Amino acid sequence: MIDDNPFRQWIDLAQPRLGAKVITASDDFFAPKERLIEPGEPVFIPDKYDDHGKWMDGWESRRKRTPGHDYCVVQLGVAGYIRGVNIDTSHFIGNYPPSASLESCFAPDGPDDATQWREILPKSDLMADSHHYHAIECTNLTTHVRLHIYPDGGVARLRVFGEVACDWSDHDFGKRIDLLALKYGGRALSCNDEHFGSMHNLNIPIPGINMGDGWETRRRREPGNDWVILKLGHPGKIDEISVNTAFFKGNYPDRVSIEGTYVDNAIDPAEALWRTLLPESKLTADSVHVFTDTIAKHPAISHVRMNVFPDGGISRLKLFGYAEKQD
Repeated sequence: MIDDNPFRQWIDLAQPRLGAKVITASDDFFAPKERLIEPGEPVFIPDKYDDHGKWMDGWESRRKRTPGHDYCVVQLGVAGYIRGVNIDTSHFIGNYPPSASLESCFAPDGPDDATQWREILPKSDLMADSHHYHAIECTNLTTHVRLHIYPDGGVARLRVFGEVACDWSDHDFGKRIDLLALKYGGRALSCNDEHFGSMHNLNIPIPGINMGDGWETRRRREPGNDWVILKLGHPGKIDEISVNTAFFKGNYPDRVSIEGTYVDNAIDPAEALWRTLLPESKLTADSVHVFTDTIAKHPAISHVRMNVFPDGGISRLKLFGYAEKQD
């Protein structure tokens, strides 16, 4: 699997698994608005039709015969700072919009007529059957985005990549939490391979639903092992590690180890000095593995590297402990 997404180190804030919803659209006659944020890649089924015409895997409005244009409003699953978007017109060839723009707002109780929308992507050209990646320079906290298409047509998927916002100013630092939890800002940064499953599945807050809902590498045919680097939501100390191989039966890793480091934003964690937190430990199929006694004592860390030997799939990873208050 070749991933050309330039924003792969960020979370898709507009995914239903996080609670994201498409709350309104000016028109979705040909294809329902909810498909716009479906987690799977869009598909094309040549001979599939429904009562409204050709079935398309995305959001599609009817041909506009009056002035104006169509739009769709998406409620993000979690509030955050947007770093990039992908407007995906996959499989839309003679029915894609020629251009699109995007606005954002902060409206925790939902947007209304008084909501102030800010343009974060000016009107931009679209092409048929293509991914359109755009870097977004938005310093405003966002809860909703509004996609405008000109004048009508179909968009397969909208991905809104960004950083989860978490206010640590009033956090109870005596509370034990999952330091990798997405709601605290934990996220995967990089990995050597994710052929069968995304590294971003590792800290999704709900249990995996099948083997495809985890991080899974291809079958390794060369020496070495696979790895993934993850950033904690806040630096802290870990006292319990949970490695879940749910649904991975003939393809789970034989062993796992975890290392930790503390780096600031100016240092690439891939080049950091790593220390062992969890030594190589045996895994079994379709199971939750909880490690406590074998975790090495360590100072506060900001990142972890999970190594799997030699390859395979992990459904979820949880790292319990205490965030350490920063001076």
